[in-house]
Amino acid sequence: MTAIARFAPGSTIRRAVLAVLAAFSLASCGINSVPTADEQVNAAWGNLQADYQRRADLIPNLVATVKGYAAQEKTVLLGVTQARADATAVHLSTADLSDPAKVQAFNDAQSRLTQAIIPLQRLQEAYPDLKSNQNFLALQDQLEGTENRIEVSRRDYNEAVRQYNTLIRTFPTAIGAKIFYGAKPKVPFEAAAAAQQAPTVSFGNGS
Repeated sequence: MTAIARFAPGSTIRRAVLAVLAAFSLASCGINSVPTADEQVNAAWGNLQADYQRRADLIPNLVATVKGYAAQEKTVLLGVTQARADATAVHLSTADLSDPAKVQAFNDAQSRLTQAIIPLQRLQEAYPDLKSNQNFLALQDQLEGTENRIEVSRRDYNEAVRQYNTLIRTFPTAIGAKIFYGAKPKVPFEAAAAAQQAPTVSFGNGS
């Protein structure tokens, strides 16, 4: 009984040390850092989605305003309307952010909408009356501001993805990322091929 009592404190210390080492080992394997980084990616994606939705909500009002002044520009108006419909039809959830094909499809649809908006915004160059339309100018300012917010949100999302992907590929967190979470790399947004070329803008001959 005395011998057991003599060794009990040592056993307690050893258990405590082992518990600390186990906790440290789990922490170093990303038991907490991986889900935290994952949530940061999801939050950044949510912000980007909100900005894309804001743009989609603004476009119908802008198109309706332009129609009263430049109804003959059917090609421009139909083009941006169709591009908006295509962009809002492609859905991407947080579960899809590791799927390159789905991310690419979403990115391409949004990029086509960006390209379609440019001629719509430049219509005031061909129709001076639009320059004095306060509704058009206000909507255009909001749209331009939204485009800037989208650019910032894309950068924030890509940075969150970079940090996450680095974390799940770096030892020792790569071990926990694989064993506990089955973590897969997230896909960043890249500039679409169409965005590398300025769209041709021609007014006055729409049909």
